[in-house]
Amino acid sequence: MTYVPDILCIGSALWDTIGRTDRRMDIGHDVPGQITRTPGGVAMNIAMALAREGLRPALLTLLGTDEEGRALAAQAESLGLDTGFVTWSDSLPTDSYMAIEGAGGLVAAVADARSLEHAGAQILAPLADGRLGSDAAPFPGMIALDGNLTTALLTDIAGNPLFAQADLRIAPASPGKARRLLPLLPHPRATVYVNAIEAGLICGTTFASAEQAALALVAQGARRVIVTDGAAPLAHATPDGVLSATPPPVVVARVTGAGDTFMAAHIAAESRGLAGIFALEAALGITAAYVAAGSAAAALATGPIPKETAK
Repeated sequence: MTYVPDILCIGSALWDTIGRTDRRMDIGHDVPGQITRTPGGVAMNIAMALAREGLRPALLTLLGTDEEGRALAAQAESLGLDTGFVTWSDSLPTDSYMAIEGAGGLVAAVADARSLEHAGAQILAPLADGRLGSDAAPFPGMIALDGNLTTALLTDIAGNPLFAQADLRIAPASPGKARRLLPLLPHPRATVYVNAIEAGLICGTTFASAEQAALALVAQGARRVIVTDGAAPLAHATPDGVLSATPPPVVVARVTGAGDTFMAAHIAAESRGLAGIFALEAALGITAAYVAAGSAAAALATGPIPKETAK
């Protein structure tokens, strides 16, 4: 192995179709707004945010050889992502995500990651066949791992020697998949990034603050955890103690990908040598800029999709 990416991003890479409006919405509402299609998926979002911070991430994911998959890979490369370790499938379609965002934030979303789940451990082949590592020489760098992988695969990763030397950074794909992370909590080299709702689902309770949630996760065996709570203070906890930081106030224009952006910004800050509260505050500043940027900045090369053609 002669080439080592700055970080591996393992999990979902797909197309996000997002409808955004500045109006409040409820079930059955039909309002004007903008519909965009952009690269998305947790692993892809993290990788894109890392590339914006000057790092060269590599994707380990499943893409179909369909038009959507080829276009997504080309877009990823143009943004500075390494797609040389992607698993390609002639029989599985490229996954997708659809969401509606209103003035109050996310209204509803549907994630279709069935192809990634079906591929299973196939996407980890570069970690075992010598391209990125092997049983005798596990990958020694940083890995961002997302909860779109199946519970069975995440459980295997928790004890897999291929991950024994990695600096694991872990995020759930959504609150509905948060409990998939349970087997990974005690991994000795893992940092878990969750929001307060996801922490509550993992622990089977609700929390009054991010600090309370972070300490509960540490009590369950987590080595290091960072819990965000929207505009309220976040918490960084280890068995040695807890830190807290407050996000800067912003007018929220978009929310999809905000958690992934924070995770990537924190990873990038630490890779530059920042630590503790300094890394947290740097990540919060970048995330604030992201959520305030609005849908125009989010629309990459694909741009807006006319409403009458959106499916």
